[in-house]
Parts: sequence; structure tokens; C-alpha cells
Amino acid sequence: MNSIQHTQPQALDATQILQREADLHEAVALALESARKQGADQVEAAASLDAGLSLTCRLGEVESLEHHRDMGLGITVYFQGRKGNASTADLSARAIRECVQKACDIARLTEADPCNGLPEAEWLADTPRELDSWHPLNASMEQLIERTLACEQAGLAADPAIRNSEGASFSSHQGISVLGNSLGFTGTSRGSRHSLSCVLIAEDDHGGMQRDYWYDTSRNADMLEAAEAIGRRAAERTTRRLGARTLATCQAPVLFTPEMTRGLLRQLVGALSGGNLYRKTSFLCDSLGQPLFPNFVQIHEQPFLPGALGSGWFDNEGVATRERAIIDQGQVAGYVLSSYSARKLGMESTGNAGGTHNLTLDPGEASPEALLQQMGTGLLLTETIGHGINLITGDYSQGAAGFWVENGQIAYPVEEITIAGNLREMFASVQAIGNDVDARASTRCPSLLLGPMTIAGQG
Repeated sequence: MNSIQHTQPQALDATQILQREADLHEAVALALESARKQGADQVEAAASLDAGLSLTCRLGEVESLEHHRDMGLGITVYFQGRKGNASTADLSARAIRECVQKACDIARLTEADPCNGLPEAEWLADTPRELDSWHPLNASMEQLIERTLACEQAGLAADPAIRNSEGASFSSHQGISVLGNSLGFTGTSRGSRHSLSCVLIAEDDHGGMQRDYWYDTSRNADMLEAAEAIGRRAAERTTRRLGARTLATCQAPVLFTPEMTRGLLRQLVGALSGGNLYRKTSFLCDSLGQPLFPNFVQIHEQPFLPGALGSGWFDNEGVATRERAIIDQGQVAGYVLSSYSARKLGMESTGNAGGTHNLTLDPGEASPEALLQQMGTGLLLTETIGHGINLITGDYSQGAAGFWVENGQIAYPVEEITIAGNLREMFASVQAIGNDVDARASTRCPSLLLGPMTIAGQG
């Protein structure tokens, strides 16, 4: 990334990005033409231009301000199943031709793989959609600084226990990418993303310190939660962790907050992803049509939601995305496949090269408070630490923090514990789904109440 630190704040100019869109199309066309002249029987090229800023304010001062602009092209070529790729940040004609030459040289040195190649022509997207994803920043630098400072100040003023801050940060990104291949596909995607966050530190009278945060993210900066509300929420989340203690080792139900549910769904997607399936490194191999969750659980992709962070009408290979179920009435209804992994499995691409598109766990009717009442006694999970998950076996073990719940009410904060189980058993043990959907990411999900897990603490 070419980043420039500016001492004089400068506003972003999204118009300049749009004006370069034609250059991206020309770069892709030149790359495709050059590769065909080199003898490649299949070619794919993608060019992109991105611009953005990152602003951090701490203790009432502007701590850092960074503007960035990135441009580049990637080329992938195939010679009868032999694959080569290369990339360049220089979109001059000479640099593109040199990049293509390097990709072709690499391909000629590789072994042929019959599963390599572009998607089948009938898989490619042919119907562009307007998905309300382009909302460039429309604010002066002075307004952004004022907004970010107000976020931190609201957090610092919310509670006397808030003694310090790691700062409030605003970030903005907008970009255009063009994908083309030798089958005649060309697709353009435009997107923006803006976020505001605040990280605070609280201290109690005994010297105990805790840190927590809050944030919001949106395609449209005008749709972000109010700066002051984000700061106050960060303060509330931080102070409620004061006085945290550990637990005696036990078995108890666990209520995953929406942020924690998202991590659980990422493990599900990993286990259903083609790369792990054809390598036999997933506990969900050959699981299509098999029950995995209770029958009230529905998980599906919604790639065409206007303004959503994971929307797109084609994937990273140009394959058409589509609304489809991943889990239907608790059963595995679909895998997550690219063209290559689909061929390895003898199946068709699901349009997931690059990931899922607005993966959604359908909400239930219970409020977070009702879920606590239903759980009775157990753990409200708000944070996990580490990477103790084995997708081959499904074994799950994570450092954790949260709140101990008794008689449906939060009793006290807890930390320095570990939760453990097996993903297959955890998925099967889902007892209820909340109505509090968190849409601040490409995976959209509510709280999830699971049956008893091992909670390891002291003793």
C-alpha cells in the first residue's frame, strides 16, 4: 500500500476515482489481449483503484491522519491446465505487458491440473444489479475531526471510572474494481465503507483496569450511529467489566452475543468450504442433507440486499451469486465453493470465490433479556481469545470473557476462563435464537443460546 502521511488534512475526491474507471477497463482489456498473444488458452484479469483515510483522535488531540490511494492489476493465465499469475501496481501499457509475460513464464513451469481454469461459461453472471453500495464520503476534514473528537469525549465523560482512552477512530474507503476474462465476461463493482469506533480504559478504586470498545460500520457515512452514542456505549461496555473474576470449572449453557455468533458462523463456513472438503480436512465432509442444527435454524446467503456490506452480483471469478440456503431446517443444504474446489468435488461453483455474500442467520423472536431468562444460570459470552479450533475434528477451545448469569440476571463479569466443546455438538445444542441482528459485517446474525459447554476456570 502506498500511504502518505499528511500534515495538512485533505478531503477525499471520489470523483477522481470514477474518472479512472475507463482506465481500469482499458488495463483489463490490454492484459487479456497480451496474454492471448502469448498463447494462453484462458485468461482472467482484475484491476482496481481504492482511496480512503484513517483518522485517530486521542485525549482531545488529533493523533494521526493518513490518506491512501492504491491501484493495481492482477493477471491469471492458463495453458492447458497450467496456471500462472502475477500482479503490478503500475497500469502503464509497458508494465501490464511485462506482468503478463511473468505470469505466462510462471505457468509454463508449473504442472498441469485438470481442475484449473476459468469458470464454466454458464456459471458466469450476466445481469448487473444496482446494490446501493457506492456512497463516497461527503464531509470536510474539519467535520470528521469534530465528529471523532465528540465520540471520544462522550465516552470519557460518561462515567468517572473511565480514566484513559486508546482513542476514537474514523476510517473511510471507496473503490472500484473491474474483472474480465477471455470468456467475454466483464464486471464492475463500486463500493464504499465507513466506520467510527472508540476504545476506552476504566479503572476501579482497587487499581483494577479494563478495556473495551464500540463501533459502527456502514456503506453510507450518514447512516452511522451518532458519534456520542458510540462513545457512551464504549464507556458502558468498559465499566461493566470492572471487578471481573474467574469461575470454578463447570458445565453450563452459553449465550453468544451477535459478535460472538459471527465467529461461530465463520467456523461453519470454514468447515463447509470447498478447500477443506476436497482435502478431507473438515468434520463436515459428505454432510449435504445431513442434520447439523435443530430444525428451526435457517442460514442463507442474501447477495442482493441494497446497501449491505456483503452484497455483490458476481464473485471473485465472475460467477453469478444467488440467494440460497446453507442450512435449511437445520440440515446442511449447500457447500461454499469456488470453481476449482467445485471441480475437485465433481460439483458446480456456488459463486463463493472470495467468500460468502451476506450470510444470514435468521433471527428468532426472543430479546436478549428473554434469552438470559431462558438460560437461567450460565455464561453470557462477549469475548473470545486465541485460535483453539480444529476443523478436522470440530474440537473447540477458546479463551473467553463475559458475564456470569444467575436466575436470568447478570451477576458479575468474568475473565481468564476457557470454554470448550465440539462444533458438531454445539450446533446441535442450539436452544434459542435472539431477535438482535447485528448487520455491521457481511455475516449478519443475532444472539445464540447454546446448551451446556465446559467452562474451565479455577479448580
